[in-house]
Amino acid sequence: MRETWKKRLGITLAALVTLLNFSAPVQLIKNIPDELRVLDGQSYAINFNLPGGIEVKGENVEVVGSTAGQTLAEVNDGHTPLELKSSGSSGQLELSLFGILPLKTIDVKVIESQSLLVGGQSIGVTLYTRGALVVGTAEITDENGDLHNPAQEAGLLPGDVIISAEGMTIEDSEHLSQIISNSKSESIPLTVERNGETLEISITPVKDMLDDTMRLGIWVRDSTAGVGTLSFCDPTTMKFGALGHAITDLDTGTTLTVKDGEIMHSRILDVTKGERGQPGELKGTFLDNQEVMGSISKNTQFGLYGTCYDLPENPIYPDPLPIGVQSMVTAGPATILTTLDDEGIKEYDCEIVEVNRQSKPTAKGMVVKITDKDLLERTGGIVQGMSGSPIIQNGRIVGAITHVFINDPTRGYGIFIEWMLSEANSE
Repeated sequence: MRETWKKRLGITLAALVTLLNFSAPVQLIKNIPDELRVLDGQSYAINFNLPGGIEVKGENVEVVGSTAGQTLAEVNDGHTPLELKSSGSSGQLELSLFGILPLKTIDVKVIESQSLLVGGQSIGVTLYTRGALVVGTAEITDENGDLHNPAQEAGLLPGDVIISAEGMTIEDSEHLSQIISNSKSESIPLTVERNGETLEISITPVKDMLDDTMRLGIWVRDSTAGVGTLSFCDPTTMKFGALGHAITDLDTGTTLTVKDGEIMHSRILDVTKGERGQPGELKGTFLDNQEVMGSISKNTQFGLYGTCYDLPENPIYPDPLPIGVQSMVTAGPATILTTLDDEGIKEYDCEIVEVNRQSKPTAKGMVVKITDKDLLERTGGIVQGMSGSPIIQNGRIVGAITHVFINDPTRGYGIFIEWMLSEANSE
C-alpha cells in the first residue's frame, strides 16, 4: 500500500511540475531574453507582461520616460512597460517574485552608437582560397595497369583543405601539382584543415600511365566567383560587409577560406523569377569592367568582409544612417535596398514578421516578407544574388537579407546588423 501511495504521489508531482512548466507565467518568463543589447544613450521599452508583484532590480540601467527618476528596484508592476536606458556601461536586470523568489537574470549589453553608409549595390566577388580545397577523389591507373586511389587510402576527404605539402605552403592548385610532380619522396606529408582542425597526413603519389605524371588522385579548387549585394560600409574605418552568409563550395558545401579576393561593381543582366520550390536568381557580370571596390579579408557564416577602397555611393541614402540593434527591431513595416537592373539601387517595401532575440550570432535573426508589388512581379520575392540587401526600419539600418525560404520565395531570413559589425571589426 505504501509503495502504491509513493508511486501515485510521484506521478502527481511529476504532472504538476509538467503543468507548471507549460503554464502561461512560466512560458512568459522563458520567453524573456537572457540578454538585451541596447545602444549607448538610447532607450528601450520592455514589457515583461508578467503578473503583479514582480520586482526588478537593475545595475547601470535606469528607467526613463513617465517614471524618470525611479530606479528599477522601485518598479514592482510586471504589466507596465519599462523604458530602459543604459548609463553608459553594461549591466544586469534581476527579476524576482515579491523580491524573494529569483525568476530571471538579464544581461544588458551596451553597444556604441554609430552610422553606416547603406549598401544595396550589386557586387561581383572573386575569392581565392587559402590552400587547395579537395572537392573529390579519383582512381589512377599506374604503369602496370593497376588501379589505385591514393587520396582515399591516405584518408583525404572532400572538403579538406590542403595547406602545405612537403613543408611548403600551397599557393594554389597548380602549385600543389608542381610539388607532387617534382617530389622524389615515396610518401608526401600534407598539412590539412578539416572542420576547423589541423591534421597531418601522409600520402603516396602514383605515376599515371596516361602521361607519366605523379598524381594524388584528387580534384581540387582554389577560387570562386559570383554575384551578391553590398550591405554597408563604415565611413570611419572603410570596412564593409556583404552577403550576410558564407560563400561555400558548390560541391562540398565547405565554407571557403580566404587568401585574398576583391569585390567589384556588377551589372545585372537578367532576373530569374523565384517560385515555390525553385529559388530565383540575379544573373550578372563584372569581369568586363574591372571596377574594383575593395579587398576581401574574411568569409564567415555571417557574410563577406573586407575594406573598401573608396566610399560607395547610394543615391537614396547618400548620408550614413544610424544602426538599430535587435532590441530596437520590431515586427512591422520595413524596406530593403537592392539592385535589379541598370537603373541601380531601388528601395522596396517589406515586413518584418518575426524577430528572434539572440545572445549569440546567427544568420536567422529576422523573418522578412516581401510586400512590394513591383519587386514581387519582377523576382517573386527574394532570389539568389539579393543576399546582403540591407534592411531599413524607422530610419535605421537593422540588418541584411541572408536566405530565402525555398517553399515561399516571398519570405526569407535576415541577420542583425550588430552581428555583421562584430564580424567586420574582429580580427
